[in-house]
Amino acid sequence: QVHVVESGGGLVQPGGSLRLSCAASGFTFSSYAMSWYRQAPGKERDLVARISSGGSTNYADSVKGRFTISRDNAKRTVSLQMNSLKPEDTAVYYCYVRLYVSEYWGQGTQVTVSS
Repeated sequence: QVHVVESGGGLVQPGGSLRLSCAASGFTFSSYAMSWYRQAPGKERDLVARISSGGSTNYADSVKGRFTISRDNAKRTVSLQMNSLKPEDTAVYYCYVRLYVSEYWGQGTQVTVSS
């Protein structure tokens, strides 16, 4: 059974940093792209960053230069390093994987950027 579980959210001041992690199980992790999405109150869920099975990355324009996605295939984890955080980064962050036609989401982890 496929599971993805996020951790690492919290409250941080503007300009601060947080690192989110997603632990995956139930599938051949190294073979699939992994993504982070976020959803702010009253807004749609949007892609933040994606890393392919080969390690290629892409980012939303709003986080380029501040966020870094990485993966550790041996540990079956994908991480999101978030630096220079802004209040507008406040959202629930979700880990996501698509296996052929099936989509799997984590439960989400809250990130709040506030002074």
